Amino acid sequence: MNSKYIFTSLLRISDLDKKPFSLEKLEKIKWKTGDYVVGKITNTGNEMLKIELINGRMRGFMREDLVVGALGERYATLEATGSWREVEEDGIMHLLTGGGLFGKCTSKSAYLPNLIELEYVGHVVRDELVIKMDDFVKATTFSKFNIPVILLVGTSMSAGKTTVARIIVNLLKRAGLNIVAGKLTGASRYRDILSLKDVGASHIFDFVDIGLPSSIFPREKFRKKLVQLLSLLNNTNADVAVIELGASPLEPYNGDVAFEELKASVKCIVLCASDPYAVYGVMKSFKLKPDLVSGIATNTVAGAELIEKLCGVKAINLINPNTSDELKQILADKLKLDL
Repeated sequence: MNSKYIFTSLLRISDLDKKPFSLEKLEKIKWKTGDYVVGKITNTGNEMLKIELINGRMRGFMREDLVVGALGERYATLEATGSWREVEEDGIMHLLTGGGLFGKCTSKSAYLPNLIELEYVGHVVRDELVIKMDDFVKATTFSKFNIPVILLVGTSMSAGKTTVARIIVNLLKRAGLNIVAGKLTGASRYRDILSLKDVGASHIFDFVDIGLPSSIFPREKFRKKLVQLLSLLNNTNADVAVIELGASPLEPYNGDVAFEELKASVKCIVLCASDPYAVYGVMKSFKLKPDLVSGIATNTVAGAELIEKLCGVKAINLINPNTSDELKQILADKLKLDL
């Protein structure tokens, strides 16, 4: 591995850490989503921040380190928003996620530390051609998706989706099922799907596997890429798919497109909520009735009871181990399996 660079997790589908490349500065008009670029750290932001490597490990960094990532966009309701499109002539941008999503921060929460600031050094090139994420997407045989799906949806980011997905994957694995896990929408971080592999998923996939740094992408182009991603999942011949839609379906991550493509196979919808009233908002706006609500909003009896009273749906704090038998019965009924 070339120690000159820090290779972020957005490079995990590539060979850039193994084979040589060169750099070329390009005019902004030639930039595109998914281009691999190098940035030099000009401001370390906050000492608590880390960069996510290809293998998912987090590492520290120093000023003037060279980082390889990809141009993309993020629109996080609770943390930060930004886009490569907003980068100005000075070439200053930010690490919008620890996974290597590069773009100029346009707004951030007052509770979020300053982001890592980067100066554009150049695009990654080989044989005078710009190297992009799409170049490393593997050809996939199309197959119509038909695996039973347990779908995790959130009212917002950080609502507890991945935690609940881990609980469900582990329960199904203990029942002897072959599980494929996927994250179809959101902004790039490898840790979420890696954590699902840790608890028993035999196969894991996300939008990075189809060449996207985040799922903010033109709708119809995203739909075509999504068909490819669903073929990857389907070709594993798993018994059950546990699939997470990152962020909320109403955010610009194409969660509604993903739901449209999946809905024929969805057997159980788990809505993870940050607040009881947010459950009502998602149900009304997205015309979605979950089979179960969990997440942060169910951390107390007061929250769970308010959800049931307000929305008429079952609410369970799945972090509580005493709820595992009830969850097992719900999943068994929905999947029509003996767990």
